[in-house]
Amino acid sequence: MSASTLFQVHEPAAAGRPWQERLASLRAELARLGSAVVAYSGGVDSSLLLRVAHEVLGERALGVIGRSDSYAARELELALGQARAFGARVEVVTTGELADPNFRSNPTERCYYCKRELYRELAKAANRAGAAAILDGTIADDLADFRPGRRAAAERAVRSPLADLGFTKADVRAAAAHYGLASRDKPASPCLASRIPYGTEITSENLSMVERGAELLRSLGFTELRLRHHGEVARIEVPAADLARLTEPAVRARVVAGLKALGYRFVTLDLEGFRSGSLNPGPGTG
Repeated sequence: MSASTLFQVHEPAAAGRPWQERLASLRAELARLGSAVVAYSGGVDSSLLLRVAHEVLGERALGVIGRSDSYAARELELALGQARAFGARVEVVTTGELADPNFRSNPTERCYYCKRELYRELAKAANRAGAAAILDGTIADDLADFRPGRRAAAERAVRSPLADLGFTKADVRAAAAHYGLASRDKPASPCLASRIPYGTEITSENLSMVERGAELLRSLGFTELRLRHHGEVARIEVPAADLARLTEPAVRARVVAGLKALGYRFVTLDLEGFRSGSLNPGPGTG
């Protein structure tokens, strides 16, 4: 079964359409749908989808956030604040993926087990709300990436209107700027579990170490970053332009002291710099 059955605009000609046309198509399709639950994380993609759904459907649009140990508290606060700013309805549900040994053992299909749990909770929310469909913020750029969670979406008939209408990240950011969304320039922030190498058990303890370590780096002015958890080793990725600042003696000392206080024995700086998906399987990743 396709993860999308309502939105089917995969024509090659759609590639050159301006974002304004895609946005108009999204509004029309949402109006035709009539009601929806939106899987909302506060990232720019799901934020745009919820904003447009709220504009078109009003109270018949419900954003649902899955709260778990792998979802940073800071992300929850930002997501709720943004939704309040434009008046969308949002419900927070608790997901228990850490209770699932399939997720906790951290296989390469980890995201499938996480999303399976999330979409189970979203299906309950959709039933309670009487919503016609569950929508997620997958975009066209994501379809070429390693995304095991897409299988879980298909199993629950979760629809991906942004992807189906050809929205790229540039389209999404332009439309988000049009709406003045707080997340319009927000860097991608995958779940905390994505900072732990496949095969390393995911625990509430190592998720907390990653979350608190990333907050330390943000407090020092680093906005785009990844803290990768390798047991006793914290591997820091920042953009190449930030490498020199991170190695300044005063900054370096604060980072080392702070991360060791969290339980890391060694602190390393990845000289290759920031890159999304560096732990994904495949050539050149690790």
